[in-house]
Amino acid sequence: MSYSDCWTRLSRLQRLFQVALGVVFRHPVLGISLIALQEDGQIVMVRRQDNQKWSLPGGLVDWGESLPSTIQRELKEETGLEVAQIGRLVGVYSSPTRDPRMHSICLAIEVKVTGEMGVIDTLEILEVKSFLPEQIDQESLAHDHSQHLQDYWQGLTTIA
Repeated sequence: MSYSDCWTRLSRLQRLFQVALGVVFRHPVLGISLIALQEDGQIVMVRRQDNQKWSLPGGLVDWGESLPSTIQRELKEETGLEVAQIGRLVGVYSSPTRDPRMHSICLAIEVKVTGEMGVIDTLEILEVKSFLPEQIDQESLAHDHSQHLQDYWQGLTTIA
């Protein structure tokens, strides 16, 4: 079986599992999106395996895990970077349609990062790269990450 076939089957199984959990529990899950800033002001983005779109690094909070632990884990898994400092809360995003896979509530959080970039979780992430703000094509970002960035650049703390 090819890598592509395995990925397709794994993605289908994940979607089925998420739907089943949604039917049983009928509650949204909590996730984070990280506006990861390098020392030079560039924003770290990841290109996703599932839709090949650029997005902010992040993911779901695991059972028994604190938000700082989730931030550190997700940043490391997706970018290879370390948290230098957790910054401000940019927003809380709760639209049931913000993530096509499931109903999730997302906390967008600014973090300052350090270290060398590199993909650790190759099943989820295709590549990691940093961009100057003007280099980010906001029309083609995954989920509602363009809104997260707009709110960040405007200095807002949003509840949506």
